[in-house]
Amino acid sequence: MSSRNNNHYYLCFFLGLLLFLSLCAEVRAAPLACDPNNGLTRTLLFCRANLPIRVRVQDLIRRLTLQEKVKLLVNNAAPVPRLGLGGYEWWSEALHGVSNVGPGTKFQGAFPAATSFPQVITTAASFNASLWEAIGQVVSDEARAMYNGGTAGLTYWSPNVNIFRDPRWGRGQETPGEDPTLVAQYASSYVRGLQGMYNKNRLKVAACCKHYTAYDLDNWNGVDRFHFNAKVSKQDLEDTYNVPFKSCVQQGRVASVMCSYNQVNGKPTCADTDLLKNTIRGQWRLNGYIVSDCDSVGVLYDDQHYTRTPEEAAAMTIKAGLDLDCGPFLAVHTEAAVGKGLLTEADVNQALTNTFTVQMRLGMFDGPAQPFGHLGPKDVCSPAHQDLALQAARQGIVLLQNRARSLPLSAARHRNIAVIGPNADATVTMIGNYAGVACGYTSPLQGISRYAKTVHQAGCIGVACNNNQQFGAAIAAAAHADATVLVMGLDQSIEAEFRDRTSVLLPGHQQELISQVARASRGPTILVLMCGGPVDVTFAKNDPKISAILWVGYPGQAGGTAIADIIFGTHNPGGKLPNTWYPQEYVAKIAMTDLAMRANPSHGYPGRTYRFYRGPVVFPFGFGLSYTRFTQSLAQAPNKAMVPLANQFTSSNISSMNLNALRVLHTKCDNTPSLSLHIDVKNEGKVDGTHTVLVYSTPPDVIKSPEKHLIAFKRVHVGAGSTQRVRMNIHVCTHLSRADEFGIRRIPIGQHTLHIGDDLKHDLSLHVDIGQ
Repeated sequence: MSSRNNNHYYLCFFLGLLLFLSLCAEVRAAPLACDPNNGLTRTLLFCRANLPIRVRVQDLIRRLTLQEKVKLLVNNAAPVPRLGLGGYEWWSEALHGVSNVGPGTKFQGAFPAATSFPQVITTAASFNASLWEAIGQVVSDEARAMYNGGTAGLTYWSPNVNIFRDPRWGRGQETPGEDPTLVAQYASSYVRGLQGMYNKNRLKVAACCKHYTAYDLDNWNGVDRFHFNAKVSKQDLEDTYNVPFKSCVQQGRVASVMCSYNQVNGKPTCADTDLLKNTIRGQWRLNGYIVSDCDSVGVLYDDQHYTRTPEEAAAMTIKAGLDLDCGPFLAVHTEAAVGKGLLTEADVNQALTNTFTVQMRLGMFDGPAQPFGHLGPKDVCSPAHQDLALQAARQGIVLLQNRARSLPLSAARHRNIAVIGPNADATVTMIGNYAGVACGYTSPLQGISRYAKTVHQAGCIGVACNNNQQFGAAIAAAAHADATVLVMGLDQSIEAEFRDRTSVLLPGHQQELISQVARASRGPTILVLMCGGPVDVTFAKNDPKISAILWVGYPGQAGGTAIADIIFGTHNPGGKLPNTWYPQEYVAKIAMTDLAMRANPSHGYPGRTYRFYRGPVVFPFGFGLSYTRFTQSLAQAPNKAMVPLANQFTSSNISSMNLNALRVLHTKCDNTPSLSLHIDVKNEGKVDGTHTVLVYSTPPDVIKSPEKHLIAFKRVHVGAGSTQRVRMNIHVCTHLSRADEFGIRRIPIGQHTLHIGDDLKHDLSLHVDIGQ
């Protein structure tokens, strides 16, 4: 080796060593508090990790002045140098991957990106609870790694678990769909994945379920979320809007709940004692903190004019149960509120107790020794994590139509593919909103190019598709191709936060482009819809020239690979729609501002979601096709359930009870055994596939219950020609109880009907009786 080569070798070695050392340095962030190198705090009680968290929190609060306390009530909490307490940014997001939407996370240095999973509405379509938890585990791995590197926090204001009530809502893409059972299961599964279950009083990261409650309107026909008063019945609150939040707290053990901008029945949610202190913390027993949506406290004063003074707004929210303000309002006005006697310092202490407790459960006061301290750059965008993003995209894609089994395409016969549409070469569009920087992208065009030779024509300038000037080239491409794939739909310019739709039709000239291309196409025409909210594609459903329709939502960084894998049959689609797809006529006659779920024929109100709407649909909730055929049969099912009464009820006072619908509180629910339901799923086709068993309940009509309500679901993989047995446990109090008009949960007594999917041959009757 020459001297020059030696010098070059040593230079490369030295630079590599510097890079390695810099990466190692980046993954050792300074502790928030209790640095062992700080002699001022080494002996303080709140820094002793072996003491109970309650004792440590009380010791820390005792040492703070009121002026210091109020600056800790906001998302960008100020440092307290005399106690060795660094500043902390509470606001980070992890809706479907670590995001840089909140100021608490930065993509830089050794962490330029993070795994971007499909948008929530797509992942929900998998109906796969184990997948949701696995995604949460990966996201929290990457979040912890970035925290260790000093580029992220540990408090993530995700997931969004609002009910996707109206198809026009711009943020519906962030949610798991329209059904309370589905959304509740997603909420608890994802939260468990994020927070970890390694220690019941310790947290891997702290999740937050938002936006509580009845928040599902952003900006529609001149009504915005800052001024909207959601008028909601007690029945709808209990059996629809609050269901996912209750599941978050009680089943997911979430560390935080976020109150919303809107009012509910005339009260701002962040100032409603009944909603916050009495329900979240009282009834549901939240072990954590309550945070406002960003500037919500300022909004209730400045926009809603709910209080006369800012001090009253600060006092009212903290006394109602708010612990943390996303925004500066509480830091500015709380001290004056205490000075005017509107609030006590003890009230402030209680709020800080809740936030400090969560930070200590995260280990942020334990110095540099962290249970996940080994995680670093190698654990972000790892091959395994990116493969899970691909699996999630595949599982969430829904096959809506497949005329004459035109899908899957054959790589041998369909060698030249025309890939057309404004989303055909989409990258960033695929990850939806509240996303970060993806590890990389595979667009639909790139994915299809791995199977066949492609010709790409956008056909439209953007999804708005304001003119038809590019139609000619797209039509010509389809006329000469063996098959045509149209990738159409929406993006964040059409549906997004603070951007609701007024129509569910495809924008601009998209429908015209689809129809003209299909008419000219020499081979099969596949319509791929990339969108979060439902669209009315009745025209395509009825067009014999359109061979197949796929809905892919926003499928994440690996979306193009997943789309191509399904189009060419490498993967068999198994997703189910988490929302009803309505015709345009439905939304034309129903206001987004009407939150009533139940139909009211006397007023011409059709009701909302599959549970209460009985009119025509484009595609129903739970719909999805496969490349194989599944049949279901009941192997074991109960025909009777006995509900024991609580001890205080005897033959002498039982006559005073409503025996048609028993209050859950009047029963021994914990002593009521679960009912076992065994269903055999047979794959009668020639290809392996997955099938989701959906179990619905129709109770006796005694308390205006939904005619049909999802109570359980399970996804199962079944090999070609094989049978798999699915076991489900139905709990009477959990699955069969319903809310009455006063919001009281009751168990209807009498004949319940359980529907197994949409196959009416497998309905069964279940009689619920009272036992003593």
